Amino acid sequence: MMPYKIEKEARCAVIGHGSWGTALVKILLENETHVGWYIRNPEVLEGVRKNRTNPKYLRDVHFYTPHLKLSGDLNEVVSEADVIVLAAPSAFLRETLAPLTVPLKDKFVVSAVKGIVPDGYVTVAEYINRAYGLPFDQIGIVSGPCHAEEVALERLSYLTAVCKDIENARMLGEKIRTRYINVSYSTDIYGTEYATVLKNIYAIAVGVCHGLGYGDNFMAVLISNAAMEMDRFLRETYPAERDTNASVYLGDLLVTSYSQFSRNRTFGLMIGKGYSVRSAQIEMSMVAEGYYAANCIHQINRKSGVEMPIAEAVYRMLYENAVPATTVRALTERLI
Repeated sequence: MMPYKIEKEARCAVIGHGSWGTALVKILLENETHVGWYIRNPEVLEGVRKNRTNPKYLRDVHFYTPHLKLSGDLNEVVSEADVIVLAAPSAFLRETLAPLTVPLKDKFVVSAVKGIVPDGYVTVAEYINRAYGLPFDQIGIVSGPCHAEEVALERLSYLTAVCKDIENARMLGEKIRTRYINVSYSTDIYGTEYATVLKNIYAIAVGVCHGLGYGDNFMAVLISNAAMEMDRFLRETYPAERDTNASVYLGDLLVTSYSQFSRNRTFGLMIGKGYSVRSAQIEMSMVAEGYYAANCIHQINRKSGVEMPIAEAVYRMLYENAVPATTVRALTERLI
């Protein structure tokens, strides 16, 4: 069987209408003559159709173009595309894809989801492989460091296109490269995807510590240790030739930990300031992927046994009602 190749003329579609999905539609429209966009929420779909902007996210981004095909029918969008970009929150991915009856065997599926599919303790690529039988040769990743809000402002940003076949990664990269988006390439699907999961956990830790009043000196130590912890987990669970100092690993960790746009940092900040987990979730209008990631990594690491004091501290605060001040104080003794 010949390996799957992304063609230059391949038509793209985005599944998901959140801030990152909206940003990806904007990016793809810079290069493509046909972009499908599945919007599950009827109110949002009508808002985009009527006003050519997403009424919930990135409202300054306008879509005045005939190249965009909007639909509330998932099967219609998937059937008309060759490259399917998933941008729905991982917590709702099963539900979002539930109406799908169109087979994916001739499609290339790209995950732009930075999280874990709950309950199964699997990444999005692993979920698509298991649930839909799609080989990893037909699954790719698009990762940061890149916040949707800065894409909307067209500030220079960097993405990494990841596929098992480097030529597919390059072709995918051509579809997302713009005057304000530079693209790197990788074949490390496992490492890239788990790095996006881990960095959300570490951003929650940073937010908690900021909420507790820790300063920049400590944050530098915390994030440095988080980078080492990430490298240790990837090395011990899936050894490969990778440089975790590259922007797709370290850069994504840094921007998620420091940025004002980071929902995981914001979620952690609320926990550090005394919110309960449930109260913080209700207060936020967007999903903090790190909440689900903390449980997933904890469950995976029960078998792997990697030393992960920061991830474990976040897990205990979110799932075992550990007191943030006491937990972080104990954590400070384990950092170097």
